Amino acid sequence: MTCAACAQRLEKVLNRLENVSASVNFATEQAQITAGAEQFTLIEQAIHKAGFQIPEQYYEFNIAGMTCAACANRLEKTLNRQAGIRATVNFANEHAQIYTIAGQWQTAQLISLIEKTGFQASELAQTSSQAKQHTPWTLWLAIACTLPFLYEMAGMLAGQHGVLAPLLQLALATIVQFIPGWRFYRGAFLSLRGGAANMDVLVALGTSAAWAYSVWALLSQHHALYFEASSSVITLVLLGKWLELRAKQQTGDALKALLQLQPQTAKVLRNGQWQELSIAAIALGDQVQLRDGETVPVDGEIIQGQIEIDEAMLTGESASISKAVGSPVFAGTRNLAGSAQIKTSAIGSQTQLAAIVKLVSQAQGSKAPIQKLADRISAIFVPVILLVALITLLATYWLQGDLSLALIHAVAVLVIACPCALGLATPAAVMVGVGLGARHGILFRNATALELASQIDTLIVDKTGTLTVGKPQIAHIQRFDSSPYTEQQLLHWAAGIEASSQHPLAEAFLKAHQLSSGDLPLLNGAAISTEIGMGISGQIESHLIRIGRPDWAFLSDTSKFDTALQYQEQGYTVIGISIDTLPCAVFMLQDEIRRSSYEAIRHLQKIGVNVIMLTGDNEHSAIQVASRLGITQYQAQCSPQDKFQQLLQLQQAGKKVAMVGDGINDAPALAAADVSFAMKTGASVALETADITLMHNDINHISAAIALSKATLRKIRQNLFFAFIYNILGIPLAAVGLLNPIVAGAAMALSSVSVISNALLLKRFKW
Repeated sequence: MTCAACAQRLEKVLNRLENVSASVNFATEQAQITAGAEQFTLIEQAIHKAGFQIPEQYYEFNIAGMTCAACANRLEKTLNRQAGIRATVNFANEHAQIYTIAGQWQTAQLISLIEKTGFQASELAQTSSQAKQHTPWTLWLAIACTLPFLYEMAGMLAGQHGVLAPLLQLALATIVQFIPGWRFYRGAFLSLRGGAANMDVLVALGTSAAWAYSVWALLSQHHALYFEASSSVITLVLLGKWLELRAKQQTGDALKALLQLQPQTAKVLRNGQWQELSIAAIALGDQVQLRDGETVPVDGEIIQGQIEIDEAMLTGESASISKAVGSPVFAGTRNLAGSAQIKTSAIGSQTQLAAIVKLVSQAQGSKAPIQKLADRISAIFVPVILLVALITLLATYWLQGDLSLALIHAVAVLVIACPCALGLATPAAVMVGVGLGARHGILFRNATALELASQIDTLIVDKTGTLTVGKPQIAHIQRFDSSPYTEQQLLHWAAGIEASSQHPLAEAFLKAHQLSSGDLPLLNGAAISTEIGMGISGQIESHLIRIGRPDWAFLSDTSKFDTALQYQEQGYTVIGISIDTLPCAVFMLQDEIRRSSYEAIRHLQKIGVNVIMLTGDNEHSAIQVASRLGITQYQAQCSPQDKFQQLLQLQQAGKKVAMVGDGINDAPALAAADVSFAMKTGASVALETADITLMHNDINHISAAIALSKATLRKIRQNLFFAFIYNILGIPLAAVGLLNPIVAGAAMALSSVSVISNALLLKRFKW
């Protein structure tokens, strides 16, 4: 909404709906609507049809009580069935990411909704590690009651049955079945009530069958008891879930490390006195003291002092950086030497650290395309296993005529089949890969970007700020004889106009003005207009000033193009300036090639990525940079639209195309690319626009991102293979009686741990 009339129009649109009462407030940008819940979709459509958007609100919860991927799928479906909710539930890190219509749902309501589905929820920021709080007493009880059965099993191996007294077996097995094992009954009930079946159903059904049969056998004086099977399976599964939890915690180590970077208190200047205050008490504009060895508590600018700072948490590079008055500093970075006073510019959720933590958290919780197959299988896995177990029971009894043997075979099928490993295969590897990238300054926006990066075969690169340092300098000014203005005047006016631009070339004019004019203030330009890819124009002191490509700036006199061409042939970036349509001068700018660009291009070409340079600069500057870097394909004087069209042509030819740019001028091409990279320049724009953000401002790390993507995909494929082969081999072996329920329980317990452990091996990845 842009004015009160917008609010009035929207209010009328809403109130025209049947049984809807609405009040729209332009000042607060909120609408209070009274209507039936069934009208929500109709209201949402009316708002969008009226030309407005409803903002989303983001929540993240820790979920307790999930035992397998089927639980996560069930909770996700339940949440997504609610009006105005879009949810993703990650079984690997036990998180639920929920997007809702702003204001429609409160935190307490969402927690209540999750609990009705059979799980426990708490806001992520308020939740600590459960495994570190306590070790489950039920696990210790199960182990204590199951250990005596080892004596019984040893006797079986020696051909002796009933080594343990039958009544003692009954007592021990009953304790395990209904105290530690109660969680499986509860989970199964909640799952079935929700219209689905999960791992709890398999365990509860299998162990109950073994326990109940053994009770019947004991009462009827039958010689075969299987109390050790029911107790051992429950104990092994509980042990496996505990080991799985400990292993899963390690997959989120990178995010935990980021969360621990920001200190809890800081020295703040209040009422002329330095006070130790909590981070939450710091306000924008506050002066914060930073001493030797301390961690920066806020984002801000140094107003006094000089320090050496380690920004490894932002860039992945451990080399120290000198910071003086006017330099920006970021929360979570560490002061290695010196002291300074900082003026706060961002606090809390607005800091760079908070933005990175949010991005990493969301990326770790997102789903990669490769996970779709596992999700489809997990959705039908348990019902299929129940059918297989029933067929095993009936077929074995029909062929062998032995009910106890048939029952044990069916129990083994139920126990061996666990969708946990299948559900963990992809997200566990994604969490480790995204976290590893963050630790090295490579931020993946989501799991899709992490997967697609491995498929890149073509990379489109910009020149300025990507292959070059991005800080061009004015090397020379050539004033035309026909110009009545001095070089100083022209530079003064040019800087006044360029002050409104964020283009890297604008910085060159501002820096040159500062060096040549000292404290002379910048002039304020009016009627500023930017023509993307061409230049910028505006008015200063009643003069119309155009600055940009010579063929654009000198429309009234094409004869001046020859002068510009001479300098372009020497490799300069040439910018023309005209005053009141009179061509007055050309500025010659030079930009240094990044030292890392040479190695980066060679490495990308070595791994099969074709590098194409598309630049808005002139032909001769493009030739010079391309030849020095060994780039054979390039195109000069490209507008953002030209880059966009070139990218589409490559995609239509079947190429997987990535684009690297500054995240602003190259927005069309970045949006259309299969994977977009942005160089981090201190602003948060890159975090919001790119699929992958390079915190190093170094193209060399594109190949590192691709290598990490390929390594992560290898781990995902390995995990999926292990999960599939485990069930493909285990279920038939159990069905034909070659797998004892106890062995099946142990294998089931270790399957998830093995998948996560394999994913954790990714931490050893080096590039």
